[in-house]
Amino acid sequence: MIGSDITTLDTPRLLVDLDILDRNVARMMAVFGKHGVNWRPHTKGIKIPAIAHKLIRAGAMGVTCAKLGEAEVMAAAGIQSILIANQVVGDEKVARLVGLQRHADVISCVDSAENVAAIGAAARSIGVEQGVLVEVNTGMNRSGLTPGEDTVAFAKMVAGTAGLRLRGLMGWEGHVAGMPAGEQKRAATAAAVGQLTSSAEACRAAGLPIEIVSCGGTGTHPYTAALPGVTEIQAGGAIFNDLTYASWGLDHEFALTVLVTVISRPTPTRVVIDAGKKTFSSDQTAPRAIDFPDASALRLSAEHGQFELAAPSAGPKVGDRIRVVIGYGDTTVHLHESMVGVRDGRVEIVWPMLGRGKLS
Repeated sequence: MIGSDITTLDTPRLLVDLDILDRNVARMMAVFGKHGVNWRPHTKGIKIPAIAHKLIRAGAMGVTCAKLGEAEVMAAAGIQSILIANQVVGDEKVARLVGLQRHADVISCVDSAENVAAIGAAARSIGVEQGVLVEVNTGMNRSGLTPGEDTVAFAKMVAGTAGLRLRGLMGWEGHVAGMPAGEQKRAATAAAVGQLTSSAEACRAAGLPIEIVSCGGTGTHPYTAALPGVTEIQAGGAIFNDLTYASWGLDHEFALTVLVTVISRPTPTRVVIDAGKKTFSSDQTAPRAIDFPDASALRLSAEHGQFELAAPSAGPKVGDRIRVVIGYGDTTVHLHESMVGVRDGRVEIVWPMLGRGKLS
């Protein structure tokens, strides 16, 4: 495919515009540089070590992963600083986690005494020290310790567990990410993250070594980066952008699209394409054809997608290639085996989706 015009590609095909990707990355680095915070981009919607290396060359200090399997892929590709923003639980996974410590600086999250004891014992058994962050519940009400005294008490227990090294705290203000951009969102983000940073200060006051205070996703990173006490931001999906993030106020360009073929024009307004639910995720926002901004959002079945034009038209014709903006990157990227990097309408590189399917 290298050098091919994208209109000649077989479809469906996941594309990334490399010029737009570079511009989005530069915008993010400018935000983080302005506020003096580190960037540890989340790769759960990226999946490709080559892109992770690209982000590190641009100034990121490492990566964040959702799962241990993703961290193993990144470490195998030479990424040296990895945060698993999740609890790693179970004897088999814990053994993999501490074993990986010999190949990269891999930090995991904890919020239960049982997990702390298990990781500490496994680390001691092979003679490594496992770095951990204590997860704090900042209002999303999923995982994490209650901010304040409970977090301090738990962090003391972690710090006293042989085989572990307390590196800091982590939170995720996901409950405010979907709010429209503006002062209300800024205030809600500050209130959520304030519970994390105040907990970090309380830990330090108790003599605990809090090096890392990690938070901030794509939907909140312009706000979290400016908050005092935050040391690193995990936002990753903003390098691509999608319709969900755009609805949340992210004004980045759309780097990621899917090239599809028109396979049927049964009416003057209906367009049917060769891509459906097995190509696109629609769990957040339905995808849209980028070249037809007035058309309806896609309606998806298993292998078909269809949309209605705003007015009757002879085009696009059967056989035409058109591009579709994805609704939500995290749950679309993992459906594809590769990502095609394009510049000026031609294929420059093809990346295998090495992190795909790494669910454990």
